[in-house]
Amino acid sequence: MSAIYHNTKLVHNFNSGPSVLPREVFEEASRAIMDFNNTGLSILEIGHRSSLFQEVMDEAIATLKELMVLDSEHEVLFLHGGASTQFFQVPMNLLDDKETAAYLDCGTWGTKAIKEAKIFGQVEVVASSKDKDYTYIPKGFIIPETVKYFHYTTNNTIEGTQMRDIPDSGVPLVADMSSDILSHTMDFNRFSLIYAGAQKNIGAAGVNVVVVKKDILGKVSRRLPSMMDYRNHIENGSMLNTPPVFAVYVCMLTLRWLKKLGGIPEIEEKNNVKAKLLYDTLDSLPIFRPKVSGNDRSRMNVVFVIDEPELEKEFLSLCKENGMVGIKGHRSTGGFRASLYNALPQESVTALTELMKDFAQKHG
Repeated sequence: MSAIYHNTKLVHNFNSGPSVLPREVFEEASRAIMDFNNTGLSILEIGHRSSLFQEVMDEAIATLKELMVLDSEHEVLFLHGGASTQFFQVPMNLLDDKETAAYLDCGTWGTKAIKEAKIFGQVEVVASSKDKDYTYIPKGFIIPETVKYFHYTTNNTIEGTQMRDIPDSGVPLVADMSSDILSHTMDFNRFSLIYAGAQKNIGAAGVNVVVVKKDILGKVSRRLPSMMDYRNHIENGSMLNTPPVFAVYVCMLTLRWLKKLGGIPEIEEKNNVKAKLLYDTLDSLPIFRPKVSGNDRSRMNVVFVIDEPELEKEFLSLCKENGMVGIKGHRSTGGFRASLYNALPQESVTALTELMKDFAQKHG
């Protein structure tokens, strides 16, 4: 992997999403736009129910199942909409009006998911880290055995926290893995439902991946709109309606790239090296202040600040001058954020840390 040149200028892409993709994925996708598999047709114009696209969908599903080591009880879906659609589609399919679901409130996206779930049933928030601006993951919370399911966000893109251990519970687990899916090894079969916007570690924006255990479906009493019922999408192989063809194709290419690289165990090693380098650098330079400490730190989204506003502006300008994009923090938190997704090359992190060292030395 290497940083990408745009018009001969080296660009280090730290965007939080849509995010960096492997160069070989760009190259293959650009060829397919002009001529897909020597058919004389663009990938943008092939029929979604043709055998040409069916092969793309089949490979995308099969490769994701292989990478996640999913059992036969789990189905993979490529759907329209981002993870925000799943905030309401999950409770719509899993939670009846008088039933209760448990949620963990540890960041912006978890808060949004809780709000949507309350439309369809009762919600019990088992723990929250709002008291410290979501800069830590709550510990020691208890998941009631009487709830319909437990929902949590594995990685908080905005706040820079990550929950790597799977909760020990007898109730069905539901997880929003939008910003760290496929980044580290875990037993994905322990989850009854996983969802993730593709635009961080899986592919391009415009498609949402859902992994669902079939036995959790069909247990609510409400009537579901056809397009919102997971069972209909399973029955129709993610083609109940016209799928986002190009976005699914880019997912397929990215999953193929990850498989060729050695799968999740291999990328996890690379991700750990990148994160350690950046956090070690931050911890060694007093001018920068990481907002999250200890084991709660995200390996995907590193959030930090400079306490002097003028120096913050200067550092952002310096990053821009050196081809580093996406460093500015989320509008709700300010500061800085460096997203270290699977396709971000080591050299980009090295370049950032060297720049930080030079900046710190200049300002004493």
